[in-house]
Amino acid sequence: MNSRALEVVVLCASLVAIGLAYLRWLRVAQREHYLAGSTTKFARRWWLAGAINQVAFFAAVVGAVISAWYAVAAFMPVLVAVMGPFGFGLRGRTSKLAWTGRLRRLATTSAIVLAIVLGVAGIFGLHPALTAGAMAAVAAPVLVDVALALARPVESRLLAPYVAKASKRLTAVSPRVVAITGSYGKTTTKGYVAHLVGATFSVVASPASFNNTAGLARAVNEHLGSGTGVFVAEMGTYGQGEIRDMCQWARPEIAMITAIGPVHLERMGSLERIAEAKAEILAGARVAILNVDYPLLEELAQKIEESGKSLWRCSCREPRADVRVTVEEGKIHVLANHLEAEMDVFAHASPEVEPGNVACAVAAALSLGVPPEVVEARLGALPVAPHRRNIGRNGSGAWVIDDTYNANPAGAASALALLATLGDKDAKRVVVTPGMVELGVLQARENANFAARAGEVASELCVVGRTNARALLAGARAAGLPARRARNRQLAVGWAAAELGDGDAVLYENDLPDHYP
Repeated sequence: MNSRALEVVVLCASLVAIGLAYLRWLRVAQREHYLAGSTTKFARRWWLAGAINQVAFFAAVVGAVISAWYAVAAFMPVLVAVMGPFGFGLRGRTSKLAWTGRLRRLATTSAIVLAIVLGVAGIFGLHPALTAGAMAAVAAPVLVDVALALARPVESRLLAPYVAKASKRLTAVSPRVVAITGSYGKTTTKGYVAHLVGATFSVVASPASFNNTAGLARAVNEHLGSGTGVFVAEMGTYGQGEIRDMCQWARPEIAMITAIGPVHLERMGSLERIAEAKAEILAGARVAILNVDYPLLEELAQKIEESGKSLWRCSCREPRADVRVTVEEGKIHVLANHLEAEMDVFAHASPEVEPGNVACAVAAALSLGVPPEVVEARLGALPVAPHRRNIGRNGSGAWVIDDTYNANPAGAASALALLATLGDKDAKRVVVTPGMVELGVLQARENANFAARAGEVASELCVVGRTNARALLAGARAAGLPARRARNRQLAVGWAAAELGDGDAVLYENDLPDHYP
């Protein structure tokens, strides 16, 4: 084969490798909500996950560089891009690629970015083009991130008509809007509010975790019917401005912040910046509801009070709170100072109830004008959000706590407390977890602390995957807690089912999709 023919073959092989690599990294982009930078971040995690991936990536980079002189060296990055990162398959196990309109547009933009790179290199000849192709095979995640950045203004423009339609729908139906945000507790509290208010008003709550602009607009357009009296809107954010923009068209009468914690700390940098982003929900609201058990929310409450806005302080500890909720001995104790009413109600599953979330929901219901006796009557049947400390039994009779949608230190601590109450006296108690993510500089410490606290309750820890394995194992060692590892959750569940019997208990704390190492 002459040199030119070899160059053509190598370039074609590079294009195939890049196409396959795109399948991996487009899936990451989709799972990470199309945030520019996310694919490169996860690629770095994967290529650093284990010696095999590290060596393969190094070989791919070296091969791409050498291909500038020797075309055949480009086969190394091509091979690595097709096969690696090892452990991260082309087809997702838990997070399969969904070819939505947005993903197809992103794939097209990614292909255009690649064409530009190869076209510019091709100006200087076929050999520079094949070298660019070899380097692009290694840098496919970067190309996807460039495409994400380029696509963002286009996607915003495409979304605008749906937001405008939702805004008109809200104006036409004119429900009272309760907007809820917080580092955690949003979905659970949304369910509580809808339940407490549902006997008095016709209520629509945004479904599942439809808490960004696209999801909220879709919730309004598809679910807000004529006669809806109250719309409960969950609002999430990855940074400043996102909640402010949602509140400009989904204007809340009542705005609530359930918690401030290190969730998304990796993206947002500090708890103070998280609090600032969440506080955007309060700007145009008539009523503010804050869980003042969090110091940053107590500081915010003082500012709100000085501004003259109507404020409900909610707490499970502060005696002077407007709504105070405690859970003791199978009962929810609610003291609402504004109405001088005390509600002492049996909780159907009291260990699962977060008092702060209940307090915020009670404040919202009372603020909307729900009679206190109706709130009291409905407190005994608060709904349980799916996969958040749901209790059941498996086929062997072991207790199972499904807490796979919780991923914050406070929720994890509550799940351990619940685990301690289940099982026979001498039962095995097992914790299965991949740990918590997006906690920034606190992530290793919080996971180690969680494993150490698990040592006070559990008889064994099963660490799933690589992402937090080092920190979790270190915490387990410090607590003297036996620990094992499982490559994925499916294997961990199989082990737990075989290991545990009638009267034992297992806690499944958090679950990560398979684009995490």
